[in-house]
Amino acid sequence: MEQFEKSNTQAKKGLLEKIKLYLSKKTLPPHTDRRKFDHDFAISTSFHGVHNIVRNPSRIRKVIWLLVVLGSISLLVWQVYSRLVNYFRWPTTTSMEVQYVEKIEFPAVTFCNLNRFQAGAAATFGIIFFLWNIVSKVLHLQEISTNSTGSKEAIDFLASERNFSITEFVKENGFYLNSSTLLECEFFGKPCGPEDFAHVFTEYGNCFTFNHGENIQAKEKVSVSGRGLHLLFNVNQEEFTDDPTLGFVDAGITFVIHSPMKVPQFDGLGLSSPVGMHTRVTIRQVKTVHQEYPWGECNPHMKLRNFRTYSTSGCLQECKAWHIKKQCGCLPFLLPGNGIECDLQKFYNCVSPILDHIEIKGLCTVGTHNSSCPVPCEETEYPAFISYSTFPSQKALKYLSKKLNQSQQYIRENLVNIEINYSDLNYKITQQQKAVMSVSELLADVGGQLGLFCGASVITIIEIIEYIFTNFYWICILFLLKIPEMVQGAPAPQNHLGNKDSIEPQGLITLKIQGIYGSQLGSEPSVMDIKWKQPCSGCRAKKAEQAFDLVSDLPGHCPDCVPDSEYTNHYQ
Repeated sequence: MEQFEKSNTQAKKGLLEKIKLYLSKKTLPPHTDRRKFDHDFAISTSFHGVHNIVRNPSRIRKVIWLLVVLGSISLLVWQVYSRLVNYFRWPTTTSMEVQYVEKIEFPAVTFCNLNRFQAGAAATFGIIFFLWNIVSKVLHLQEISTNSTGSKEAIDFLASERNFSITEFVKENGFYLNSSTLLECEFFGKPCGPEDFAHVFTEYGNCFTFNHGENIQAKEKVSVSGRGLHLLFNVNQEEFTDDPTLGFVDAGITFVIHSPMKVPQFDGLGLSSPVGMHTRVTIRQVKTVHQEYPWGECNPHMKLRNFRTYSTSGCLQECKAWHIKKQCGCLPFLLPGNGIECDLQKFYNCVSPILDHIEIKGLCTVGTHNSSCPVPCEETEYPAFISYSTFPSQKALKYLSKKLNQSQQYIRENLVNIEINYSDLNYKITQQQKAVMSVSELLADVGGQLGLFCGASVITIIEIIEYIFTNFYWICILFLLKIPEMVQGAPAPQNHLGNKDSIEPQGLITLKIQGIYGSQLGSEPSVMDIKWKQPCSGCRAKKAEQAFDLVSDLPGHCPDCVPDSEYTNHYQ
């Protein structure tokens, strides 16, 4: 490493020596030539106003033109600076447009029972509520207290039931969808049934999605507003139950409306329909287009392995699955991907702590362009307006009680009526657009400011650069080579004209010449002090007959030097 640094240092020194050698061969133009170069530039440059300062004979007008030019330059700098700052802020504009269409795609709707498990199975395995909270933590982060009673029971249960599969247990003993729980189903006047729903696991256990991406309905488009999906559920509270100590105290159906290509996300987006109510949901389609960084926060190159379209919810699931699989060697069944399924022991001892670690360290983040899961460049949402009414009416209550062969109280406590419709056959596009579309527009703007205030162009800028470079080149020759040669000092010899013990400062000799050229200096003998910088080696002064020309000849030159011995004999 040290040899590498030494070689770099020697290379730099070699380059500097080459530059110095090249400049030393160049001659510095005379002062008159340099002044002529400045004058020629001022009268010939295309930078407007400068030639008026040079050519104008009136000093007042010169000052006025100088102020005009300086003011124009100041305004130009301010305008260019403001435009550059505005450009590098990457500004955007947001446009909203409503598109009316003849047909529009219907969204996917995922339904879950708020009472997640069958009462008989929950009575046999009371620990199932706590275990499912641990398992579903991969979807909905929640704190699991290690000192709780459920935690101690879970440890004992895991020790005794090593072959217990919570996946199979929930699928067989959770909420199910058949003719007894789905009493009515209509989609735009056409009958539908449980076979039109796809099973999916969520934090609510068994859930069912209508109009899933793989279903036929997802490819169809509706053409009538005010009509849509109509469902009548029987939540059967006597058969399905939940643990109120964990916050599950409601009875009814929870559902979420989402794109057929996205996974359902209940956290913060789920809607609820209580028993004994008719829930009317009016939706509209909103498409949002985000710009890529630096104008926006999306990343157009983000792709998901297990989903056809990118979404932040799907990205979060894949991110968690990757960290869990890396640390625990298995994959939770609620997360996408291929791998060995994590058993309950792994869930409790490894998956749950890893999820806490991911949350604390921020390993799976959402939002900004440099996060794990940035916002999608294009997404479709379905804002909903909900209204409720009591269901059923007195007359309908008697009708349903007779039809279902159930009591009126049972109808009130178990039936949920849900209706989802489009408000109109249109969708709204919210699009983020670049305020500055290209670099060419910025250059055109800056060029307009240059022409407006100074009449300048790219050619003018090149002229100024050439002028500055030429002057800099001359300054390098002057200050880096010529001046060091003139001011380089040498050891000063003893002063033979005064006190022989005293020494003049290095590089400076004071010569006291008495009586020489007395007739030229005046009638009286005079003393002439001469400060001679850079004395020649072995020389003291010029010959007496040439001594009066020291001012022009001595700096840097020492022609006709007098040796030390001759100097001592001749001038003392």
